[in-house]
This record gives sequence, structure tokens and C-alpha cells, in this order.
Amino acid sequence: MKYSNIINLSRPPSSRPKMSAIDRAAQFSAFAALVGLDEQMDETARLVDNKIELSEDEVETLNQKFKRLIEVSDGVKPQIKVTYFVPDPRKDGGAYVTKIGTVKRIDDIFLKILFADRTEISVSDILDFEIL
Repeated sequence: MKYSNIINLSRPPSSRPKMSAIDRAAQFSAFAALVGLDEQMDETARLVDNKIELSEDEVETLNQKFKRLIEVSDGVKPQIKVTYFVPDPRKDGGAYVTKIGTVKRIDDIFLKILFADRTEISVSDILDFEIL
């Protein structure tokens, strides 16, 4: 029979110190071979909205509202509720956000609404607004 001369021998002692159970367990802990994969999958699955292109009638309605806002804001700082598009910094698309704030001024050169809290909203990103 093969190995019959060594089958019942005792194991030779090791020259290395015996490893603790915790250290032995650490060898078999989870290994993240694909670091960042979970984050990338979450980012890919995150939904964003596309920017809505307004029709000519909707643009005209907004223009009328802006004229009214300019009239109202002469000497007064009106409060408005505005819904506007915020582009996503990481992928195409973004989200629509609604803000209520006090208008500090309307920048007709750069076409922005400047709020008292220093928020700036580009007129081209506005979906709708109302004077409160």
C-alpha cells in the first residue's frame, strides 16, 4: 500500500509561531475585487429629468409674466415662486427645483433673476413662476 510507512506518523512541528484564530479568520474576510462598482451602479441607476423645451405659447406666457415682474419690482422686492431646471453635475439631464424667494433684481444683460439670498437663476432654465 502506498504511503503505508508514513500514514500513522505524527505531524512535524512548525518553526513558525502559531497564528491566532482572529488572524486566521482575517485571511478569509471579504475581498472587494471591484472597488467602486456599487457606487458606479448606483450612479447609473440614478434617474434624472430631461430639460423641457417650451412651446412658443409657453414662452410668450413667460414673457408676459416677466414684464409683470419687472413692473412690480420697480422700487419693491417681490417674492416669487419659481420652478427651474438644475443640470446634474455628473450626467446628462438634471432636476426641476421649486424655490420661493425675494427677488433682489433682474439682470437683463445676462438674463438672470438674482434673489436676496444670492441665488441666481438663468431665465432660460425657468419652466414657470408666479408672483406671490
